[in-house]
Amino acid sequence: MSHPHFIDVQVGKRLREFREANRLSQTDLASALGITFQQVQKYESGHNRISASRLHAAACFLKVPVSDFFEGQDDIAPEGLSESEARIWAFTRTSEGQRLSRYFSQLSTPMRRSVVSVVKALLAEQKE
Repeated sequence: MSHPHFIDVQVGKRLREFREANRLSQTDLASALGITFQQVQKYESGHNRISASRLHAAACFLKVPVSDFFEGQDDIAPEGLSESEARIWAFTRTSEGQRLSRYFSQLSTPMRRSVVSVVKALLAEQKE
C-alpha cells in the first residue's frame, strides 16, 4: 500500500481548514460537491486525490481561490520522493534549513559526525 503524496495531504489539510473556517460539516461539503462525506474524509486525509474540477468546485463553494489550497507549496518536491525524502527536501528550502546547511557545511568531517551522533541521540531520547 503506497503512502499518500505529501501534496495531496497538504491540499486535504487546507480543504479541512477552509471547511471548518466556514463552520461546515463534511456532510455539508459533500452535499455541495455531490459526493459522500466518506469521500470528503479521504480527500482531507490525502488518501484520495481530489481532481482539478472537484477542487475548483470546492474552492467556489468555500469562496477561496484554488491557489489557496497550495499556499506554502511554492517549491514542489520532485516526483518519486518518499514521504521522509519530501519532508527533508521541503526543510532544506526553509530559512532554518538553509542556515543549518550553511553552518553544517563549515564543520570538519569529525565535527559533522559528532553533530549527527548528538542529533541521533536526541531523537532517541525524544521517542522515549
